[in-house]
Amino acid sequence: MLKIISWNIRQGGGSRIGKICKSLIQEKPGIIILSEFRNNASGIKIRYELLKNGYRHQWVTGAGSNENTVLIASKMEGENRFLNHLDSAFPHNMIEVDFNAFSVIGVYLPHKKKHKLLYGLVTKMEHTDQPYIIAGDYNTGINYVDQKGKSFWYSDQLIKLQNLDFLDAFRHFHGDVKEYSWYSHQGNGYRYDHTYISNSLTSIVKDCYYLHSWREDGLSDHSPMVLMLGV
Repeated sequence: MLKIISWNIRQGGGSRIGKICKSLIQEKPGIIILSEFRNNASGIKIRYELLKNGYRHQWVTGAGSNENTVLIASKMEGENRFLNHLDSAFPHNMIEVDFNAFSVIGVYLPHKKKHKLLYGLVTKMEHTDQPYIIAGDYNTGINYVDQKGKSFWYSDQLIKLQNLDFLDAFRHFHGDVKEYSWYSHQGNGYRYDHTYISNSLTSIVKDCYYLHSWREDGLSDHSPMVLMLGV
């Protein structure tokens, strides 16, 4: 079985880095996708801890030290592709790694900011036959499904992605269950964190779920998402 964990670690992890790395390593994923990763001293510590524990292959964008970006770390070899052409205003919010059986795109989409990233992503998926796993913090969802209200921006682009035969892996297993990955100070829940997969990968996807205890224990304000693959 191959386990993929995607997780928003909140502003680079800060003083929580030790606990973040310990939790990730104990869970033993084959691929790790971290959003709100930062290319600074904290990021170096995370990369070093992962390297010591077998994650020899690591890819990150060229974001500045105070910018939130995405890191993909893996025990498997892959080849990265930068996606800065999708939106020049947000060049460091997505990164792609091609593995043998599929490609992975790690995402950290801006919150309540106008961007072209989802439009560019949908266009990219319209013109490929390569199987994809697209995971991370989308900062949006489907209105009335992934939240009680209708404040999400770009829901229409997620619906377009689904119409391109991409599957919301969590919904595939859990239907319309009300389960959220982030909560506001007022206690309102939002499912910001998603994993979309090409329909051609459905037969090898065995489960998709959140590790809410990591958020509840204060490791981050987001619950990490786990995708399980197997034959």
